[in-house]
Amino acid sequence: MKLLRVGTAGAERPALLDEDGTLRDLSGVVADIDSALLADESALARVRAAAAAPGELPELDAEGLRVGPPLARIGKIVCIGLNYHDHATETGAAIPTEPILFFKAPDTVVGPDDTVLVPRGSVKTDWEVELAVVIGRTARYLESAEEGLAHVAGYATAHDVSEREFQIERGGTWDKGKNCETFNPLGPWLVTADEIADPQALPLKLWVNGELKQDGTTADQIFPVGEVVRYLSHFMTLYPGDVINTGTPAGVALGQPEPKPYLRAGDVVELEIAGLGRQRQELKDA
Repeated sequence: MKLLRVGTAGAERPALLDEDGTLRDLSGVVADIDSALLADESALARVRAAAAAPGELPELDAEGLRVGPPLARIGKIVCIGLNYHDHATETGAAIPTEPILFFKAPDTVVGPDDTVLVPRGSVKTDWEVELAVVIGRTARYLESAEEGLAHVAGYATAHDVSEREFQIERGGTWDKGKNCETFNPLGPWLVTADEIADPQALPLKLWVNGELKQDGTTADQIFPVGEVVRYLSHFMTLYPGDVINTGTPAGVALGQPEPKPYLRAGDVVELEIAGLGRQRQELKDA
């Protein structure tokens, strides 16, 4: 299923994109797309049954309708740094022997087509297309990558916007270059795991002002999805509604020759992951 949330910010309603590409209202079946839904097999079964029944779900007019983040009330966002061989190479970093972890606050999440704000004083705002993994079952001390995949509810397109000066040059942790307002567009859809045959076979692309900058595949991940979930479960408990951003392929501004083409107000970033939908953001000054 392709689950999404539509409407004005803070007042989104649950919806579903059916097999014909028609937008359907889910508000008569579930209250929202959130951790409670993902953890409730009976509720998910009701959604599937309604989606399969002709005429059961009212059609929504998608014209002019904002698409919000596909998941409400996110618990935590765990991010994996330097998780693609080609990205580590382009930045001159050693291949990690264990996943590099940092966090983004849930309040960085915006819709897939919402405005992204360049922070005040920023001269090194960068782009990163990423596969987001959404947890559907509580995970503690998992023993295998296969168990890790079994705890995944679904997948989404994420934009891990980053301010490199704040992240790298200002001391402390990476987090202050990752948590600026609007720095995690998510969506348009939460695609349930049963629709993704292999999360390690997904092409990812990103364009800036129409120019292709990133063109990679999740097959290049150093630590694949199942292993990332397994690994994290030994350091923290993962709950339904938690999100994992799994890293970005080569092609970010940080890896380009000087002068590096960092983002400015007025730029337009578009990104997509095969089967997970496309985003488009215009940048403005904070």
